[in-house]
Amino acid sequence: MTTRGRVFLLDDDDLIVSMLARALSGEGYEVRPETDPEGAVDKIRQFSPDVVLLDIKMPGASGMEILKEITGQAPGTQVVMLTSDDSANTAVTAMKLGAVDYLTKPFDIDEVKIVVASIMQKASLMHEVEYLRRVTADLTHKELLGTSPAINELKARAEKLAAAGVPTVLITGESGSGKEVMARFIHALMHRGAAGGRAPFIGINCAALPEPLIESELFGHEAGAFTDAKADKTGIFELASKGSILLDEIGEMKSSLQAKLLRVLEERTVRHVGGKHDIPVGATVFATTNRDLEAAVDKGEFRIDLYHRLNTFALHMPPLRDRSEDVLELARHFLIFFSAKYNRTLIKRFSPEVDKLLAAYAWPGNVRELRNVMERIVVLEAGEQVLPEHLPKEILRAKALGGAAETGAAYLLPETGLSLDGVEKDLILQALGRSGGNKIRAASLLGITYDSLRYQIKRFGLQHLKKGDP
Repeated sequence: MTTRGRVFLLDDDDLIVSMLARALSGEGYEVRPETDPEGAVDKIRQFSPDVVLLDIKMPGASGMEILKEITGQAPGTQVVMLTSDDSANTAVTAMKLGAVDYLTKPFDIDEVKIVVASIMQKASLMHEVEYLRRVTADLTHKELLGTSPAINELKARAEKLAAAGVPTVLITGESGSGKEVMARFIHALMHRGAAGGRAPFIGINCAALPEPLIESELFGHEAGAFTDAKADKTGIFELASKGSILLDEIGEMKSSLQAKLLRVLEERTVRHVGGKHDIPVGATVFATTNRDLEAAVDKGEFRIDLYHRLNTFALHMPPLRDRSEDVLELARHFLIFFSAKYNRTLIKRFSPEVDKLLAAYAWPGNVRELRNVMERIVVLEAGEQVLPEHLPKEILRAKALGGAAETGAAYLLPETGLSLDGVEKDLILQALGRSGGNKIRAASLLGITYDSLRYQIKRFGLQHLKKGDP
């Protein structure tokens, strides 16, 4: 059974323990009630609670002494002191010893619930931030791979932006082209050194959450600001105040929220939903999109003032097909990465034919597609080198079509034959990828009418591809 968290409750008053245990259990917490302070620290260690409610005055052992032991042996434990003394001295002493809050007897049960819920939520967010730091550490500190002129130029510009400490960076490019990798690269440059390695980098997808929820996630909210807002919530802008925020798919953000984001970017403060006070923030904001924001502005789908604010410092990630000289370096990197991840024997090299196939392929899915191909090869194949038969059919089909020029034919039919429907579907997907999902542009690339393309999309079951529809 899933619980909202674990609460360890220690008070020598049986009535108080029973009352609090019943109230918190009713809120979905797993509660361990105790009235005997003997061996309390060992009991707490065994139970591993998220929150400890600890009485200050108990026979045999002082709550302050137990608090010292807890914070000395488990400094991350969240302890709330219970006291009948509401003097400032008591509160200050408890806080200095490591308590996160205190509650004065007699209790307001609703206040107890709010305090515990707030601590749980903050602890959960901090765990999430720490998790994100751990799982992305390898990416955050990697160099931006590639030696093509386009990537070298981007690296030089990124270093200038990082050195200047600019507050916002807009990164555009096709899906899978490496926009988030570029954001992490600049973040790593901005936060060099041991302390900088812990600077948070927190991302949110602007298209994945409904408007009310994304506003709360970004800016935080006050308890009671809306239904189910039972406790204060710290927003991402505050959590990442000394690091960076990634606003992915910024082009999909609702217009009402765009206005609020613009205010944050200009004033460098946030206000909780339902709050009355502005909170200073200092996070660098990276906004990424595969949409043409200028066209979105012309259509009235994106605020022109926000566009100009974001576009002050802008980078464009080129598609992988425009930097084919980087393909093999990236492919070898992914082979090494996934061999380590899956504990597989490293495939040492690509065959000469595979080198040619990888470099010649158009990579409509960009770096993400290349990464996926290498991951599949590491997991499913074995041997000292990657051979053509290890590659996906679409790469081999592209080679067959590309070799037609050598025979004078418009297209070269492979000796083993091919699926005509498969070729058509693949070309349609490539055109949609190259056009960023814009069907008018894709139809033009294929030399067919818009209506014909719509028919083919329906025929191949590709109706879900709606991004960038004209």
